[in-house]
Amino acid sequence: MIGRLPIQLTDRIHLIDGFDMGIPSRTGTYVIDEEELTIVETGPSPSIKYIKKGLEALGHTLNEVKYIIVTHIHLDHAGGAGVLLKLCPHAKVVVHPRGKRHLMDPLRLTGAARAIYGESFSEFFDPVEAVPEDKLIVKGDGDTLSIGSSCTLQFLDTPGHARHHLSIYDPVSNGMFTGDTVGVRYDQLDSLGLDLFLPSTSPNHFDPDAMHESINRMLDMNLDFIFYGHFGMTMKTTAALHQVSEWLDIFVAEGERVIAEGKGYDVLAQRLLNRVREHLRSLHVPDDHQVYILINLDMQISSLGIIDYFQKLKH
Repeated sequence: MIGRLPIQLTDRIHLIDGFDMGIPSRTGTYVIDEEELTIVETGPSPSIKYIKKGLEALGHTLNEVKYIIVTHIHLDHAGGAGVLLKLCPHAKVVVHPRGKRHLMDPLRLTGAARAIYGESFSEFFDPVEAVPEDKLIVKGDGDTLSIGSSCTLQFLDTPGHARHHLSIYDPVSNGMFTGDTVGVRYDQLDSLGLDLFLPSTSPNHFDPDAMHESINRMLDMNLDFIFYGHFGMTMKTTAALHQVSEWLDIFVAEGERVIAEGKGYDVLAQRLLNRVREHLRSLHVPDDHQVYILINLDMQISSLGIIDYFQKLKH
């Protein structure tokens, strides 16, 4: 697939489409154009070629990259870190304390992903390469990173989607890079002038209470921008955070009903899909809209995480 030009979001932040799973507007990499050229999210390894092309289109080379920040270590966000690092000789990778060992030894991480994606794993994620310890920088809640004389990024520990999840606050834009903690933005609906923000509740660290706390923490910050792992940016930050919070309660309530009925994740996925479809129909979105390619996938994976959460509560 031919890449597209980087998307300019602010005067110093661009988004490169990584064509995760071969799908446009699925997963992206953010480029912060400061004295210390900084990338947020690598996507999986098949996305690295798009990052290289995107940087070139912005007039940069891989040699200029100083920091590669991953919000969390799920393969669709950080699976390409080891491959990209080899191409960026002056860069270091910034990761949550709980994520460090998984970047150094990704075997457990790849095993979990193989269980979910099966035969598609290699196409979507290979190769997954380790990051050397001396190339890792660990940042936790309240830590900072100066990437230029006028910009010091701030890190927040934001669990809910994963226990190894950072969100990164950029004071220059008053914006937050949120990975998956406060949900997924469906860029495919932009052409209809619609906004849809759904929670990402994939296994195996999903915690609705922690997710609500992370959402509320960002609400308190009165952000001007939210930069999503999937995909793109919104300036309607308060509305987006309230919307994902409301959907989170719907997802959990549907999960409780399915568990009470003794049914599994496939039933839950269908019910979640039905709820989202009902909502989008009310907004005149046709059932054959391309956005359902992603919504179908996301409801499958999110259902696995919700069922996993309730099963753990029993033990």
